[in-house]
Amino acid sequence: MTELVLCWHFHQPDYRGDDGVYRLPWTYLHAFKDYSDMAAHLEAHPGVRAVVNFVPVLLDQLADYAEQFRSGEVRDPLLAALIDPQPCDTLEKRRDLVAACFRLNRPTMMNWFAGYRALYTQWKEVEIEDDAALLALPATFFSDLVTWYHLAWSGESVRRATPLMAHWLGREDHFSLAERQQLFAWMGAVVSGIIPRFKALLERGQIEISTTPHSHPILPLLLDFTSAQAARPGLPLPGSAAYPGGAVRAEAHVAAAIATHTAYFGVAPQGCWPAEGGVSEAALTVLHAAGLRWAASGGGVLAHTRADLDLPDAPGWRVGDQSIACFFRDDHLSDLIGFEYQHWHSNDAVRHFVHAVEAHGQRHSRLATVILDGENAWEYYPYNGWHFLDELYTALETHATVTTTTFAAYLDAHAATLGTLPHLVAGSWVYGDFTTWIGDPAKNRAWDLLCAAKRAYDAASPGLSLAQQQQAERVLCSCESSDWFWWLGDYNPSESVGLFDALFRHKLALLYAALAVPEPATLALPLARGGGAAESGGVMRR
Repeated sequence: MTELVLCWHFHQPDYRGDDGVYRLPWTYLHAFKDYSDMAAHLEAHPGVRAVVNFVPVLLDQLADYAEQFRSGEVRDPLLAALIDPQPCDTLEKRRDLVAACFRLNRPTMMNWFAGYRALYTQWKEVEIEDDAALLALPATFFSDLVTWYHLAWSGESVRRATPLMAHWLGREDHFSLAERQQLFAWMGAVVSGIIPRFKALLERGQIEISTTPHSHPILPLLLDFTSAQAARPGLPLPGSAAYPGGAVRAEAHVAAAIATHTAYFGVAPQGCWPAEGGVSEAALTVLHAAGLRWAASGGGVLAHTRADLDLPDAPGWRVGDQSIACFFRDDHLSDLIGFEYQHWHSNDAVRHFVHAVEAHGQRHSRLATVILDGENAWEYYPYNGWHFLDELYTALETHATVTTTTFAAYLDAHAATLGTLPHLVAGSWVYGDFTTWIGDPAKNRAWDLLCAAKRAYDAASPGLSLAQQQQAERVLCSCESSDWFWWLGDYNPSESVGLFDALFRHKLALLYAALAVPEPATLALPLARGGGAAESGGVMRR
């Protein structure tokens, strides 16, 4: 018998800026498309168990969007444009809409819809002209464009449950304001239902919900910059010797994660997917001290750790004398789903995957561990991965020798089967190291800016009122997110680099404002020195 853990990681950083206004729309778009579909697949297949990992700052944003839909007081400009009677009454609005509403994977999210393709063709005919051409486009072009964009971001489960929406996807005529308002209402129902649906799956025992340090910081780097050199000796580090007060900050993110999780789901989490699977022995100590039973990381971390060790395979591990269990992602199985099967017919992909899991059980341990984003892969699959996931869950529900489980359930039944590692080489799920977040000149400059802001925070916060301290703490948490560092580097798409570079510096400026401290002039300077080639029709993919 082979036991399989499917761990789906749901993660979006805090996109809010001044006054709670959202600078990027990915939270509600992924909720409408991906989180809703992932819930629907589990609801339709009660025999499949899984782990769903929610980053706490994503939960906070989902709850915030639910309130925006309820009140009608929308603080996301793109969402607001959907129900704006005049979404294109200024040149700036027109520019913003064409910049935003063609930002998707065109082969699977645009090209199937004649009405949407027609708008794209019309736009390409005037794109290289001046602003006069943009102003000459009729108002219906922009109201239709924002409607089609949101329709394209609808989940397959939503389309199947909403016949009128399915009918709209075949239209080529214009959308009225009333119809746009109807789409807004559908979206509100879906987004507002995400947390309750997953809570219900948890309460019926089908899923385990795990957590991540609150705002998605890389714990080992908060604790010690030199941990980045464990897997990459000689890696260049920031000018700052260490992140000021990093141990306290790491503990604060973990404590906040557990509190947030408990508030939304009624129980404390048992396990943790640290941000980007980033682990070190010091980070595991922090997680264990907070009461967590397990953590997980990438297969590359285990490979680096075992490079000089002659140890038999084990389903999971304990490190030294630490009692917290550590599971490691099977990179081959996970990457098949994340990157490969989008090109396959769903039947072939499911047969191949199930055979690969069976082979894993025969060659290695009785536990196969699949961990990947539960949101970003699906726009590259036909029908948002609907047929692949439905057929996969059907096969797993009835398989004779492969059964799905959760990390907590596996520990309950098989804790004695874990192996012991004498030490752990710090790293993440990406290459087994931290080079995605530190070591590049732009990433190191970002860390130095953050260190300077943290020193300002430490100096100013004692003189602030309680309310001011709480506001500064919220902004600091967001500044410590790993996402700002991920996108820096000239190997990334230039559009993504620019957006996240600007948002990071904006958040640092908000922190200085919350501290009533003048911001340094360096915040006005982009961290990136250019960027890679823009993606061809794709979204910003993790």
